[in-house]
Amino acid sequence: MLITPGNLLGSIHSPEDLKKLDQAQLVQLSEELRDFIIDNVSVYGGHFGASLGVVELTVALHYVFNTPVDQIVWDVGHQAYGHKILTGRRDDFHSNRMYKGISGFPKRKESEYDTFGVGHSSTSISAALGMAEASHYKKDFEKQHIAVIGDGAMTGGLAFEGMNHAGVSNTNLLIILNDNCMSIDPNVGALKDYLTDITTSHAYNKVRDEIWKVLGKISKFGPNAREIVSKLEASMKAFVLSQSNMFESLNLRYFGPVDGHDVDHLVHVLKDLKDIKGPKILHCITTKGKGYAPAEHGDKTTWHAPGKFDKVTGEIRKKSHDAPQPPKYQQVFGHTIVELAEENDKIMGITPAMPSGSSMNIMMEAMPDRAFDVGIAEQHAVTFSAGLATQGLIPFCNIYSTFMQRAYDQVIHDVCIQDLPVNFCLDRAGFAGADGPTHHGAYDLAYMRCIPNMIVSSPMNEQELRNLMYTAQLPRESKAFTIRYPRGQGVMPEWKTPMEAIEIGSGRVIREGSDIAILTIGHIGNYALDILEDLKENGVDAGHYDMRFVKPLDEKLLHKIFTKYEKVITVEDGCIQGGFGSAVLEFMADHGYSASVRRLGIPDAIIEHGEQIELQAECGFDQEGIRKAVFDMVGISVSASE
Repeated sequence: MLITPGNLLGSIHSPEDLKKLDQAQLVQLSEELRDFIIDNVSVYGGHFGASLGVVELTVALHYVFNTPVDQIVWDVGHQAYGHKILTGRRDDFHSNRMYKGISGFPKRKESEYDTFGVGHSSTSISAALGMAEASHYKKDFEKQHIAVIGDGAMTGGLAFEGMNHAGVSNTNLLIILNDNCMSIDPNVGALKDYLTDITTSHAYNKVRDEIWKVLGKISKFGPNAREIVSKLEASMKAFVLSQSNMFESLNLRYFGPVDGHDVDHLVHVLKDLKDIKGPKILHCITTKGKGYAPAEHGDKTTWHAPGKFDKVTGEIRKKSHDAPQPPKYQQVFGHTIVELAEENDKIMGITPAMPSGSSMNIMMEAMPDRAFDVGIAEQHAVTFSAGLATQGLIPFCNIYSTFMQRAYDQVIHDVCIQDLPVNFCLDRAGFAGADGPTHHGAYDLAYMRCIPNMIVSSPMNEQELRNLMYTAQLPRESKAFTIRYPRGQGVMPEWKTPMEAIEIGSGRVIREGSDIAILTIGHIGNYALDILEDLKENGVDAGHYDMRFVKPLDEKLLHKIFTKYEKVITVEDGCIQGGFGSAVLEFMADHGYSASVRRLGIPDAIIEHGEQIELQAECGFDQEGIRKAVFDMVGISVSASE
């Protein structure tokens, strides 16, 4: 089903077409663009509120600037739906986030208008500044570079590093702060309070209005424009300092705040700012979900990425199931940490801007003095957790696997070198699905297991997750403890059973066999479990072993396996290079075993977006992939087994 665009939007195939419109038509175009996004996301799913909030800004940017020569960097990437639609991908937009379709984020390989790939946040200022310095070096002084940073991304430390550098540069860099007081959840921290103070200051806004009156007439001053702006800035300096403007303190000319939904005014402002050289910041106030009442006035966390919904009623469509469904691993984590914290007053919860996604919000509501949302600041989350651990507390630091990559130095330097007992819960491990390669948790088994003083584990089901969390909060003097689990539902409708300790480094025998051993780690082990009877019926007596720990490995169990079996398959929802299978091969080599081993997992390649099962099938470790690998190793043709 293709969504038909409105009359004006239907004529836009590139920003060149957009520039042919009269400025008075931009309001209508913005309305049509917003409707097109609503229509598509309601039918096909995807991110929602963020792109609705920047419709007018998107139109104004492509109307004023000479894209793609002028470079726009979107941060965070799910703001960019309108950008994609206006830059030649309107007719393909229905395939957004689908397997083999267009990406849900800007992607350099997808379009020349996507100047920088963005899935993680807070990267735009540094990237745009690098582009701007490159233009300056090439003596291209007319080229413009725009970083559109929003949805809480300004709380990331990298954004401040970029601004600090930008303030001492002499480049055509425009930072646009899309201030909607939201990331996925409401923004937190002192910066949010500071921006609120700016936007509500009557004195500041009065002077700001006077500035814009002058700037709106700047073109009339001709060659004297620079001198006039300088005098204006000088006369304002005392006032700016009295307002303690953080951005001005970093030597960034601050303009705003302005209404981010007034497309006509935005066009005038952006045209004026093009003529002002040097690094500057424009503060736009927007509403996440703007133009769609349920998203604009309802729960903005829900409408960040609601899935499919009824456009008319706003009812979010739920998948129907005949039988009771297991909870998501995230929900099990959220309820379990509260359950444990009620019995152990040393437990603390930490998450960097993902309380609802990780279910840390359950603890934040139940125990607000013991659970912390530190904003989009993964490095701080890890080192903050290390600080808690030095004082005898038990931190559970919950970070998506892909975002833990951003705090890798802190894991090594601040936690493991100091041998502190911090617990890391890595959510969204393995394939993340439609969010694609920027969000896949493909590398955590490999990057965590190579660090000294680190325990690395993964549960096969919800009960195992509870048991691992219970084990992690038991007294221990040292070693960090990683528990990684996937996005989505587990396998146990009745999951809330009593918890028990697991011996660290111990695996489980799911089933003994004689022909071949299947060694699995984590949830992916359920795929092997589900095909054991099918293998048996086809003459293959396969053993199945849930190893539970990648580090330390259960060496006693591995000695037994390699003594018994000549054929072994390892299965993991992670990268083959350096992961679980590699750990098993290292054990085999270290102890002189000579079995035939095949590793199944994510290959040494960037895997694009799609449903988890689609990507697992592509990489050959879904149920059918495991089955084929077993038959191949024991010498049975797949056709003969069917």
